[in-house]
This record gives sequence, C-alpha cells and structure tokens, in this order.
Amino acid sequence: MAVTGRSGSGKSTLFNILGLIDRPTEGMYRLDGIDTTTMTDSQRTGLRASRIGLVFQAFHLLAFRTAEDNVMLGLLYQGVPTAQRRAAAREALDQVGLGHRRDSSAATLSGGERQRVAIARALVSKPSLLLCDEPTGNLDSTTAGQILDIIDDLHRQGLTIVMITHDPTVAARAQRTIRISDGFVEVGTSSRGSA
Repeated sequence: MAVTGRSGSGKSTLFNILGLIDRPTEGMYRLDGIDTTTMTDSQRTGLRASRIGLVFQAFHLLAFRTAEDNVMLGLLYQGVPTAQRRAAAREALDQVGLGHRRDSSAATLSGGERQRVAIARALVSKPSLLLCDEPTGNLDSTTAGQILDIIDDLHRQGLTIVMITHDPTVAARAQRTIRISDGFVEVGTSSRGSA
C-alpha cells in the first residue's frame, strides 16, 4: 500500500504509529492481532524488533561499518548470537542482490546499494510488516526502479508493505493507494488489483 499526501498531512505520524515509534492519541492499533496500545514501551520495542522492518529515505547506516555489520545491527537487540546474526545478515544481503558487497563499508556504496543494505537490515528479523518512508526519494529514476522491483518481489513473497511517498509513479506501483489530508484518510482512495 502506498500512502500519499502533502507535506504536513500526517504521513510521518501514521508511519510512526504503524512502526510503534509513537502511540495513537485515540483508537486502537492491532499488529498481527496484538493490541499495541496497551503495551509497555519495552513490549512495543520488542514487538517492533521482531515484527516490523523500517526503511528510511536517509538509509541510517553506519558509514564506516561494513554492509554485513549494518545488517547485523537489525538483530542486535534481540539477543541473537553473533554467528546467527552474521548468517542471517548474509542471507538478507543475498536477498537484495548485495551478497558480493557484504565486506564493503557503507561509505563506499552507491545510494542504491545503501538503500538495499537498509532494506536487508529491515528484512533480517523476518518481519511481517515492512514500513518504507520515501525509499526512493534520494535515488535516480533507474536506481529507484531497481529498489521498487525488490519491494514488489518482497510483496509477491507475502510481505505486507506500507510505503510513504510523494512520487505518483511510485504510488502507481502499489496495489492500493490512500491519501492523507490534514491527518485523515481521504474518502475515495484508489486501488488497483486485489489488496
């Protein structure tokens, strides 16, 4: 699903609520049937670490650590032993086509490669929800298309994906698009295909 809307419309707030970063001021948010609104902060952190993958426009990688090290960080707070974190990181990097760059520092990677590392880091814990905030915003159109191909493939494999975007071309690739305006989902959202 793509989420569109003007700057300040509430897209980032929705992203933060879905990502268990912020709490809703009213209502209930269920993730995989779990009511997240009554959970403690540590319970929410644990649920986020195990069920949600977060991908940001700015990548948020440690520049002088390897691609593999950056992906391994996605499992650090789950208590996964180092050998298992390393194996999972390699598998995730292979999944996004970057196994051959696992020993490269993030500082030496192109923008598209950095975004693929960020996606691998989000996937390493095998989440049920992948949240992407402008994942192609810092990329040229060819590289953006490659990133969207990866996201499309992940969706075909059964991963639920919510992508915040300003780009109508990106939104057009989603099965469903909703528009946020002044903090509300506009009536008459568009869909293509089955949800």
